[in-house]
Amino acid sequence: MNVFRILGDISHLLAIIILLLSEWKSSSCSRRISGKSQILFALVFTTRYLDLFTVFISIYNTVMKVIFLICAYITVYMIYVKFRKTFDSENDSFRLEFLLVPVAGLSFLENYSFTPLEILWTFSIYLESVAILPQLFMISKTGEAETITTHYLFFLGLYRALYIANWVWRYYTENFYDQIAVVSGVVQTIFYCDFFYLYVTKVLKGKKLSLPMPV
Repeated sequence: MNVFRILGDISHLLAIIILLLSEWKSSSCSRRISGKSQILFALVFTTRYLDLFTVFISIYNTVMKVIFLICAYITVYMIYVKFRKTFDSENDSFRLEFLLVPVAGLSFLENYSFTPLEILWTFSIYLESVAILPQLFMISKTGEAETITTHYLFFLGLYRALYIANWVWRYYTENFYDQIAVVSGVVQTIFYCDFFYLYVTKVLKGKKLSLPMPV
């Protein structure tokens, strides 16, 4: 454990809490939140944390895994069940099979051990790197994002950036290097780069985040 790992986990948890509290407080689903991205994140946590039943690392590790799993499924429930009437399903139109099929194939080809748990863990790492794409696609399709959505995405991106710092720290202090996790994390962070720029130049200055509408 190090400060970057802890701050990354806090940032990740804060992103989820922001999303859940906004929906619960308004009794509606944010029209710019992608339910499909939330489904992918729930799948990421489910396939990654199967070791809850086989391996104990620490109380902190176990508690955080349980919290992320519960929050992920609560989010999906709120979007597709409790507040389904306010969900913008028309603009949340990204084809999930375009991500799931190649990610599943890659997890079978590139992994550390050809065992069910290891393949599922690898699948979760690869899937997390692209799980935000339906959300970014939805924003580009509508041309704008609500303020709460931008805050959610900012802390989600910050979590990935802090985890890169965590990996750098572990490499120099523990000589630890996880190629699959690092490469996937860098790819995921790259997807947030344009958003970070817009967040700093617009949202933090009180302006509405808007994007060019696709042709």
